[in-house]
Amino acid sequence: MTKLIVDGAEVDVPAEYTILQACEAAGAEIPRFCYHERLSIAGNCRMCLVEVKGGPPKPVASCAMGVRDLRPGPNGEPPVVSTRSPMVKKAREGVMEFLLINHPLDCPICDQGGECDLQDQAMAYGVSGSRFHENKRAVEDKYIGPLVKTTMTRCIHCTRCVRFVAEVAGVAEMGAIGRGEDMEITTYLEHAMSSELQGNVIDLCPVGALTSKPYAFQARPWELSKTESIDVMDALGSAIRVDARGREVMRILPRVNEDVNEEWISDKTRFIWDGLRTQRLDRPYVRENGRLRPASWPEALAKVAEKIKGADTSRVGAIVGDLAAVEEIFALKDLFGRLGVTNLDCRQDGSALDPALGRASYLFNATVSGIDRADAILMIGTNPRLEAPVLNARIRKRWRQGALRVGLVGERADLTYGVEHLGAGTASLTELVEGKSGFADILAKAARPLVIVGAGALAREDGLAVLAAAAKLASGASVEAGWNGLSVLHVAASRVGALDLGFVPGEGAKTAAEMAAPGALDVAFLLGADEIEVAPGAFVVYLGTHGDRGAHRADVILPGAAYVEKSGTYVNTEGRVQVANRATFPPGEGREDWAILRALSDALGARLPYDSLQQLRAALYAAHPHFAAVDEIAAAEPADLSGYAVGSLSGEAFVNAVPDFHLTNPIARASAIMAEMSALKRGSLAQAAE
Repeated sequence: MTKLIVDGAEVDVPAEYTILQACEAAGAEIPRFCYHERLSIAGNCRMCLVEVKGGPPKPVASCAMGVRDLRPGPNGEPPVVSTRSPMVKKAREGVMEFLLINHPLDCPICDQGGECDLQDQAMAYGVSGSRFHENKRAVEDKYIGPLVKTTMTRCIHCTRCVRFVAEVAGVAEMGAIGRGEDMEITTYLEHAMSSELQGNVIDLCPVGALTSKPYAFQARPWELSKTESIDVMDALGSAIRVDARGREVMRILPRVNEDVNEEWISDKTRFIWDGLRTQRLDRPYVRENGRLRPASWPEALAKVAEKIKGADTSRVGAIVGDLAAVEEIFALKDLFGRLGVTNLDCRQDGSALDPALGRASYLFNATVSGIDRADAILMIGTNPRLEAPVLNARIRKRWRQGALRVGLVGERADLTYGVEHLGAGTASLTELVEGKSGFADILAKAARPLVIVGAGALAREDGLAVLAAAAKLASGASVEAGWNGLSVLHVAASRVGALDLGFVPGEGAKTAAEMAAPGALDVAFLLGADEIEVAPGAFVVYLGTHGDRGAHRADVILPGAAYVEKSGTYVNTEGRVQVANRATFPPGEGREDWAILRALSDALGARLPYDSLQQLRAALYAAHPHFAAVDEIAAAEPADLSGYAVGSLSGEAFVNAVPDFHLTNPIARASAIMAEMSALKRGSLAQAAE
């Protein structure tokens, strides 16, 4: 630890701290534009100037100087730093005056207005006038894609965006050209950025140079109600803030959660909001003579009850979709359990996961933050860049620290970091297990090996054998005590919570794939299940939010609530219990999913014993206590998969679970922004193939 005095207060900080970090530890506020704690130090803006006693006879850029470089006083006194001296005040006013020489006076039409670092710091540290009267320079706006709007005349060359795309996103598509007043930030060829994390440059930009193109001129920040929630576009469970005006979601922003997403979110998470408004189911529908017609709630529920009562329980089944919250899954299981229905499944992709094998058999056991400690990584049948872009950025962060080998068995992919492609199919996996591959030695010697198994690798006939092989590779002789490297990367936000509830077929009951087969069921209940096609013949009840695949097949549609329109519990891929809060309300006659199931239970004569969300959660916590521990991960015993012989692996190549990042669920498929991004991606891939 190093001792220094900041504005008269003595503080002890680690020797590797910069002066800026030390000042903040002492409670002093240091303005900055270019410095960001998750990016490399640039020292461009000079706004963080401080005075160091005994140091240079001029202000020092506190972000670029370490405390270990400070000299003690003549008698060994701690170094003295001042952040409020007249020299510092004058220096910051001068820097601000320089920054504003060319900055346009367009605050009234700038989307950054009201949450702009330049506005705030000009008020706090600037002066009321300028000594410069030359014409302001103008810079041509750049095209960098349909997500980020550029107004480059406002750019102050802090290079945060350049550093982010190069260091965090791993797709170095932005940079600076020219020198002096001719310097510009650009993508060189002015093509659309290809990163799945590009929207984060909007948050990083301290001025209005990079703003959200879909959100342009939509709202001002003080008009919006702000609700902390959880993302469900993938299974990572990123912390988000939903900003709404009235009944409309206007934008989605990230929140800081060091254990999950740090402060990044994917573009699908950020720009999905227009899909919440379009193709919505806002009233019940009943199919008559092959056509859907609007119906009242009593009529729709009576129709469903009539069909379920008239069917044999062995020919009634329920399938849970990828975006369902724990509360409605619990209510559905409770209701169908009272009716004697055992055909229940949450694995609409045909995954081989089974809660009977123990909770550790389907969790990302190493945890997301555990990636920072891994010393060898093997990926099996996964592309985390498309399945969980923020988690992929975390792997890249660990890779950039050095001393990490990453192997991949499955489809080749550009993951933004160095990867050794070991093979496409299970033959390569068998070689690893038998120790015939060089990468097997790396895993065997690793103290903290991380074996990531993708959803695509488990949705196969030999899925359990793949999982058993992965478990064997993750449990080498050198593994550190307490480390469990077997990590399943889910793509469905609802999957872990549903498996925790045991929403899988009872003994002798049908799986989702079997329920969807011709002649398997008389009545199929789909709780937001849009990724499975139920064969003709069955009477299909769809409880969901969008006019997607499930609604097209349905005979009765019950309009539910999207994830921003209800308070719901989700469990992310590592087993962390999280709560999404309601930011707005469902459109029209839409209702919360659990409330619809409660009303249906009355029509079926099997009344559920809870009339409010609080009562439902009390029943949920009584049956499954770990759901009450929000933001915690319940400990799981290592899974025993030894009974599944590795020799039963098929010879097929692995296929990743997400072929198109932008169109993975009903909300995404209803989004015009996501459709444009998907078309742009397909076009660039076709062009690259040519």
